[in-house]
Amino acid sequence: MKVLRKIIEIDEELCDGCGKCVPGCVEGALQVIGGKARVVSDRYCDGLGDCIGECPTGALKIIEREAVPFDEGAVEQHLAEKGLPTLPCGCPSTNIQTFETSTSCQEANRPADIVESGGESSLTHWPVQIRLVPASAPFLKRADLLVLADCTAVAFPTLHRDLLKGKVVMMGCPKFDDAQDYINRFEDIFRTADIKSITTVIMEVPCCSGLPMIVGKGMEAADREIQMEEMVLSTRGKII
Repeated sequence: MKVLRKIIEIDEELCDGCGKCVPGCVEGALQVIGGKARVVSDRYCDGLGDCIGECPTGALKIIEREAVPFDEGAVEQHLAEKGLPTLPCGCPSTNIQTFETSTSCQEANRPADIVESGGESSLTHWPVQIRLVPASAPFLKRADLLVLADCTAVAFPTLHRDLLKGKVVMMGCPKFDDAQDYINRFEDIFRTADIKSITTVIMEVPCCSGLPMIVGKGMEAADREIQMEEMVLSTRGKII
């Protein structure tokens, strides 16, 4: 039984058969056949688009059409048969999602109490943890990036209203997480995603100060110059 859903489409005229997209699909849905990349089975493709950022010719895109549903069990069996690593636990925290933003009409009709309190989420995507966001994530393309130290999300009372709107957020802890891994991840993002601007938000405490440096080193490693603004919050959530 087919359903209307999002799925990868490959433009054969643009595809040069380089195969760079193949390892980008952790479900093993892509294979080079006859000199062109192919979706070997619709049920293996989750339609999230991790492979798109790996294509140098722009041959891959996400479309919506009728297809058999994505089948995680079939994917596990498919990967096992090919001797490939299985899915990383099936945890939804790793599933890339882009959320619809409100239209201007919807914004105008929101209840006043929600507008005043900033109580409606401005988050446009998932995941948000630095360690979980791949450089190929579609929502990173030409994004204004907001890089948060974890604690700032708790300290700043109007984060969604005043900082998050219109930005793509990534967050983590510069003290407890792997700084070099963060640098490598930002390097990959800055090389591939054409980021427009960066805002880093940290707390006034010393352990937070490494986050802008981490982002800066990732930019330097990628040989990119991107406008970056730094914001520091007090432990009471005031902008310093």
